[in-house]
Amino acid sequence: MKFVSFVRKGRATFGAVVDNGIIDLGGQLLGGVFNLREIIEKNLFGMAEQYVQTRGPELSLSDITLLPVIPDPSKILCIGLNYRKHIIETLRTDCDYPTVFTRFSDSQVAHGQPMMKPACSERFDYEGEMAVIIGKGGRNIAVNNALDHVAGYACYNDGSVRNFQRHTSQFTPGKNFPATGSFGPYLVTPDEVGDYRSLPIQTRLNDKVMQDASLSDLIFPVEELISYCSQFTPLSAGDVIVTGTPGGVGDRRDPPVYMFSGDVVEVEIGCLGTLINPIIDETIL
Repeated sequence: MKFVSFVRKGRATFGAVVDNGIIDLGGQLLGGVFNLREIIEKNLFGMAEQYVQTRGPELSLSDITLLPVIPDPSKILCIGLNYRKHIIETLRTDCDYPTVFTRFSDSQVAHGQPMMKPACSERFDYEGEMAVIIGKGGRNIAVNNALDHVAGYACYNDGSVRNFQRHTSQFTPGKNFPATGSFGPYLVTPDEVGDYRSLPIQTRLNDKVMQDASLSDLIFPVEELISYCSQFTPLSAGDVIVTGTPGGVGDRRDPPVYMFSGDVVEVEIGCLGTLINPIIDETIL
């Protein structure tokens, strides 16, 4: 199944995507579940599927305003340097362990909403990635059980302000400017995805292909990322792990390519859909 978070008539809710339409599930399951994070916490996917089977689409995308797939995750853990071609282009060497940094939930926007180039930078770069949404939480999760903890997958653009990212050895400042990340359009459940490793991933800027790879190219696969992250922090339902970007980032091209107002960036990952965002400039009042 596919699920979206959205605003309808001023109210935040969530729904299922069916036949190019949407069924609003807010308040329909157990009488009081109004967000996707809660359906994950309570493991109500089966109930949602039963409800959807008895109804047809009620809404179209034009009726709603999308939100990030999980608007307020308690954690967004991002992985750096997880494709070999990206390691090579950044002139780094392989790591023994995943490179992990954090992104804050208020730095991300939804599918269709503008990503914002900060006023203090001319080096706003794209990073197409796959996001993993945690279902069943836990600590010290074994690698061979890790996929049992996945609620779904989604597209992510880990937009990066490269000058701030490189002020120190820590990536976090360059990853958390307002409206620089994007998350959507929807969560796709594992049963619909199948083997995530078979998914192609492509990033396009103004219709030009900039990144083109496969999830099979991940150095640290999803299972290992979940297991590793769960060792140093408890993972909770709705937490997000963003799995890393392939080679082809704009900052490492010759000449470099960055995103500016008027551009349109797309991240497409197989059955996860296409995440599309226009770029605007930050306005300083």
